[in-house]
Amino acid sequence: MRIAAIDQGTTSTRCLLVDDAGQCALAGARRHARYHPQAGWVEHDPEELLRNIIALLESAGPVDAIAICNQGESCLAWDAQTRQPLSPVLVWQDARTATALAQMGEAAELRSKRISGLPLDPYFSASKLAWMIRNIPAVAAALEQGRLRLGTTDAFFLDRLCGTFATDWATASRTGLLDIESGQWSADLCALHGVPIHCLPEIRAVDAGFGAIQGIPVKVSIVDQQAALYGHQCRQRGDGKITFGTGAFFLALTGAQGLKPADLLPTIAWKKQDEAACYAIEGGVYDAGAALEWARRIGLYSALEELDQFEGPTAISRGIVFVPALSGLAAPYWDRHAAPLFIGMNHATERRDMIRAVLEGIAMLTAKLVATAALSLPLGTRISIDGGLSQSRYFARFLASACQKTISVPSMYELSALGLASLCGLDISRMAGAITTHEPDRLVSQHDHAVFAEAIHRAGAWRSQLVARG
Repeated sequence: MRIAAIDQGTTSTRCLLVDDAGQCALAGARRHARYHPQAGWVEHDPEELLRNIIALLESAGPVDAIAICNQGESCLAWDAQTRQPLSPVLVWQDARTATALAQMGEAAELRSKRISGLPLDPYFSASKLAWMIRNIPAVAAALEQGRLRLGTTDAFFLDRLCGTFATDWATASRTGLLDIESGQWSADLCALHGVPIHCLPEIRAVDAGFGAIQGIPVKVSIVDQQAALYGHQCRQRGDGKITFGTGAFFLALTGAQGLKPADLLPTIAWKKQDEAACYAIEGGVYDAGAALEWARRIGLYSALEELDQFEGPTAISRGIVFVPALSGLAAPYWDRHAAPLFIGMNHATERRDMIRAVLEGIAMLTAKLVATAALSLPLGTRISIDGGLSQSRYFARFLASACQKTISVPSMYELSALGLASLCGLDISRMAGAITTHEPDRLVSQHDHAVFAEAIHRAGAWRSQLVARG
């Protein structure tokens, strides 16, 4: 069997060809634009995303099946009859609904957590979908005419390409509209946000089949982070992985038993046909690769090789700290108003010190996710990582020390694609390649953690101080 695994991400769409002979090859990748109409707004053109998927499938050549993973919380509205988009894609990073959610109050927050497990945060799809209905006339008109469809990007792709208006359990669990225990849309949460439940897609098992594209079956559809979790071959309670893409996402399996930790997120890892749902807990860093891209754009570095060319003491041990909160802070802080900041610079500080601080700041935020998860779930001694940052030896070593966990880095780092292939039934055990491990050492001290915690406090306090000054 030869599978085209489509990974539709925040900055690009990639297609990998995976077969049952153990071969995995990149068929192509296409970047797409991100638009920022206002501060805190992040959008994609849905037609551009769709064109890229179609072009990559065409370049893949003959395949026996297709599997697709999506961005998760990114969502849009479209017309049920023409299947044309009525809105841009509002990306998971988009924070335009933060003020409206804050005004909903504590009772609404508790209700959301009780049913979906998720806080009221603009990260999730629910408030974005409600915003479209209130603010885009074409969306409101389609609702009045009974022609409105709402959903995450996967449902749009499947509807346009296959004529199947559906999503999977894992992706649905990222919307803030799912009853996480029943696996059904919650009428209560839909009413809370003002999202018409009849406009949402059918929810299916990840391997239930989603139609066909030009006669080729789409066997699997799932959110990208859960695909990567499966690709890392996490199967036991406490197994965890971290994917470093635009953001950084830590997931650890809790098994058939869902958990609702205070500061992390419960999520559905996957739901297969004829099996009970498998649950996980998740925490994210909004800006990982995005922070590095920003650092490159302002001239802190120019080539990836520079991310390993460090000598001497760490930046944080010398008091140079960066908090990568360009989109605010996610778990466990949940502060969209936090500010990115550098502290500790002096006349001797160089570009190399600053980019080193960026890497260390991403690692320290990620380590906080691991430490928070360990309060609710016994974690294994090893965490597997993938994505662009995983290729920096310095970063992986620093992360191992900050987490006090063995960090494993597969040489094949397209783990979302491998997860898709595995969910289609292929044996991926030979495909991960060589595994590089980084053992925890004393590179990061308890004092360093305390210094970073103080920097986080300053990042969160800036707005209240600004308001107090008038």
